[in-house]
Amino acid sequence: MIMMVKEVAKIAGISVRTLHHYDDIGLLRPEKITAAGYRIYSDDDLSKLQQILFFRELAFPLKEIKQILSSLSYDQWEVMELHRNMLLAKRARMDQMIETLEKTMRSYKGEIEMNNEEKFVGFDFNNNGYEKEARERWGNQAVDEWNASKNTKSEDGQTELSESMNVIYRKLASLRHESPSSEASQAVIKEWFVFLNRIGNYSVESFKGLGQIYVEDERFTRNIDKFGEGLSIYMRDAMEVFVDSAVK
Repeated sequence: MIMMVKEVAKIAGISVRTLHHYDDIGLLRPEKITAAGYRIYSDDDLSKLQQILFFRELAFPLKEIKQILSSLSYDQWEVMELHRNMLLAKRARMDQMIETLEKTMRSYKGEIEMNNEEKFVGFDFNNNGYEKEARERWGNQAVDEWNASKNTKSEDGQTELSESMNVIYRKLASLRHESPSSEASQAVIKEWFVFLNRIGNYSVESFKGLGQIYVEDERFTRNIDKFGEGLSIYMRDAMEVFVDSAVK
């Protein structure tokens, strides 16, 4: 079965302009383009579009989606399992927050009373809802060391570390339009590696795994990309270059 671009847009609930953009950036090429310039999509194209939209629902950047789908190690079944687990985790958290909101509304009307702890059930931004997935895909060390590093410093020490971290983020943000393998980028990524080893014990391999978490976990992505759009992906790529050079 083949479909025209307007039919695909309608059935997928997206705009024709979005499909054109996906084609322009090489994310989703139609099966063929007619002599008159009409885009023709196959069933395989629609299956790929479904995967793209699952990734978008989970806040993956388009560049990262393209890299995943074009990877030689891409396994559609594995990715579908990942989507399912991430969506279930997201649904569980949303259900909890809805329940808290409904209780808050009842409390506002005087129907029930809520203590302070009950008001914030579901607002758990310290725990990574996708941590299990990260552990399974990249091992325990990167996740454990990152979690431990956040809980072992005094308040003054954490402030100092936060400021140092932000300085490095800003440096990398200013370089993110250069090649991740450039001399300048690698110099700052080395600073990042040294900095992380002040608060943990990172091997080069766990450092590389941490870079993957930056783009797979939307919370890391959101926080890092505050310093510049696409910074999380840039750091992931630069960290991979750093590790590959170190192990040669």
